Amino acid sequence: MTASVSPSACHPEGLPSAGSRRIRRRAGRFLVARQGEAPRNDTSLLEAMRASLLPAAATVLTLAILVVAIATVGCGGGTPEPAPLDTRNEQCASCRMAVSSTVFASQLVAPGELPRFFDDLGCLADYLKAGKAPAGVTAFVADHRTKAWIRADRAVYTRVPGLETPMGSHAIAHADAASRDADPAARAGAPVTTAELFGPGAPPVGAAK
Repeated sequence: MTASVSPSACHPEGLPSAGSRRIRRRAGRFLVARQGEAPRNDTSLLEAMRASLLPAAATVLTLAILVVAIATVGCGGGTPEPAPLDTRNEQCASCRMAVSSTVFASQLVAPGELPRFFDDLGCLADYLKAGKAPAGVTAFVADHRTKAWIRADRAVYTRVPGLETPMGSHAIAHADAASRDADPAARAGAPVTTAELFGPGAPPVGAAK
């Protein structure tokens, strides 16, 4: 008589069968994996989660920097200040050409807004004459000799026919007559009033004193 072998004899009670689960020890703990499945890789999972979160974090950081920049420019709580010019990335608000030279540049600073840069004094004049400037804006121009930013209403202007400017206005600005007289580029030019260059009532000074 042939003896029959009970299946329970091969698989004592309390242990899973070979077709269900197996126990595998990894990294000092027990991980249970189904037969035929690759065991979970916790390190790879963490790396994937980290990679998916990085773009969102960068976006949040960019937005935070933009908010701080607007608050700094527009909510300074006093006299408006000119913004630094990035000649590699700024674009003229009027002609859309690159503002690549500080000596001919100008800008408009308005409360709660990012500054608007211009590559030529003629572009600033066109923008103002078209009535595009927001309320409370203050205009700044760069001294052609020193590159320092000055209030546009306090600057002196010279038109030099033989001087090439980005958009052909041939106009340059200086902080005062002394700076103009020290600039060789201005010696062949003629003085220009703010009204002649920008039109009546310009350049704007906003709430500046």
